[in-house]
Amino acid sequence: MSWHQHFLRWDSEIELENEMRKSLDSIKHDERLLEEHFYKNLEFGTGGMRGEIGVGTNRMNLYTVRKASAGFAQYIENAGEEAKNRGVVIAYDSRHKSPQFALEAAKTLSSYGIKTYLFTELKPTPQLSFAVRELHAFGGIVITASHNPPEYNGYKVYGMDGGQLPPKSADELISYVNGIENELKIKVKEKEKLKKEGLLVMLDDTLDEAYNKKLQEVSVSKELSQEAKDNVRVVFTPLHGTAYKSATKAFETLGYKHVHVVAKQAMPDPNFTTVLSPNPEEAEAFSYAIKDGKDVKADVLLATDPDADRVGLAVRKDDGEYTLLTGNQTGALLLKYLLSQLEKSGNLPKNGAVLKTIVTSELGRKIAEDYKLTAIDTLTGFKFIGEKIKQFEQTNDHTFLFGYEESYGYLVRDFCRDKDAIQALILAVEACAFYKQQGKTLCHVMQDIYEEYGYYKENLKSLTLKGKEGSAQIEHLLTSFRAAPPGEVAGLRVKTIEDYQVQKRAHLENGETETMSLPSSNVLKYFLEDGSWFCLRPSGTEPKVKFYFGVVSDTNEESVLKLEQLNNSIMDKVAAILESNEEGIQK
Repeated sequence: MSWHQHFLRWDSEIELENEMRKSLDSIKHDERLLEEHFYKNLEFGTGGMRGEIGVGTNRMNLYTVRKASAGFAQYIENAGEEAKNRGVVIAYDSRHKSPQFALEAAKTLSSYGIKTYLFTELKPTPQLSFAVRELHAFGGIVITASHNPPEYNGYKVYGMDGGQLPPKSADELISYVNGIENELKIKVKEKEKLKKEGLLVMLDDTLDEAYNKKLQEVSVSKELSQEAKDNVRVVFTPLHGTAYKSATKAFETLGYKHVHVVAKQAMPDPNFTTVLSPNPEEAEAFSYAIKDGKDVKADVLLATDPDADRVGLAVRKDDGEYTLLTGNQTGALLLKYLLSQLEKSGNLPKNGAVLKTIVTSELGRKIAEDYKLTAIDTLTGFKFIGEKIKQFEQTNDHTFLFGYEESYGYLVRDFCRDKDAIQALILAVEACAFYKQQGKTLCHVMQDIYEEYGYYKENLKSLTLKGKEGSAQIEHLLTSFRAAPPGEVAGLRVKTIEDYQVQKRAHLENGETETMSLPSSNVLKYFLEDGSWFCLRPSGTEPKVKFYFGVVSDTNEESVLKLEQLNNSIMDKVAAILESNEEGIQK
């Protein structure tokens, strides 16, 4: 069906909701806009869906939410009556339309006879993961677009283990969603009727205390005195999202008295008024926290994204200024502290495993191996880390100790099966207090780690290529790298190429290939002769293609230079490919 036919289907719908009708009328004479809103169905991928809020098949709205939920309902029906009775838990963040979309999802599932638990107020994504496990539900949904701009929202699906669905289950769910022919004709019952039928259960704060109790298990130091806790000073900002209540309660329970919350960013705000982007990866997101940090002489600044599954750290330097850590640096700090404390207390299991993604720094592997532990790579996306934890439970081959990804996501204890910023906050503040009583800042500790293991440096570049043309450009870029793989980069030979789409690893020196065990994914990774690497990966949730770079050297200066040369070499090649493609299209 063409975009014009989709538009006509919506335009002729007599019962089209009023807001949707007004939005459609406002763009119906702009053919370019209409095509953008209707040229495809908003893609429901392995992690759910995410997009701009608005009218049309290619936007987040009550009808696309109902379609996703109807597909999920059919997926649950296929699993049987027990699955329907166990039900689904639904949470939402502080974004525009999040409460409405959550209610539409709940009404749709309940209308299929599926028991549905809906939180009455916004909750962090990790708390949704916890609630699925605590209530023994069959699955979960969270309405969020993470750190995307205010005009976005999204829909993420979770399985009975509290993790995002693994590929096989996700593919089955996607087939049900794609099988819904007309999202406008999905009928749902009213909220009050569903509540009376016992199919819709409203959740207040009854699970908050249970989650907070489990959070106390994140603490690992047996030597940390109350005096040390009293001595550490923290500035925390939830960036207008969901973390405020859970985080402050956890700090209070653990006995941290000097946690200063950034007042102007404490309360939920769907417009994220005080920041350009509610993304703890960006230095700008810390501007208010830095000002408050200097006022209270904070040792560490902490910022969580809107749905509180990711956290960024800024640490105080000797001159009183603050430096923002990368996700890889924070992961290394937390991992080193965690393993050192577990070893000291005699609680470090011999079969312990650290999980990281293929684009996460190799420094984590180096630290894990130093403690005689196994480091295992997964595909990008925390669902793969959650899937591995589940495998460990079934096989007992390994004991999960820590999971993380370079994009600021961390998990310490597996009572959640998604990244948990609240857990990471707790471990970061404890580490800060522990090292401070030894006269060290987190800056000093990071330097110690580099001196011990090598100067690992990483970088990420993203190209945003929106719309139909952008998708074609991204596809052309990956095809070009596959068709003509570089043999040399920045003066260094390429030794190995990993193509995750065909699940093959090619060793260029001897021409041998081997099969990789990870699931298929449109990702390319290249390893150079000196241990450097780079990776190309289209984003699964945004109109972007991402380029990851990693190097290691004996000195900071050498690593900085290596990283710059690697980055420039690849991005020059990317620019040439895109320019050549543009010229070909024009001809």
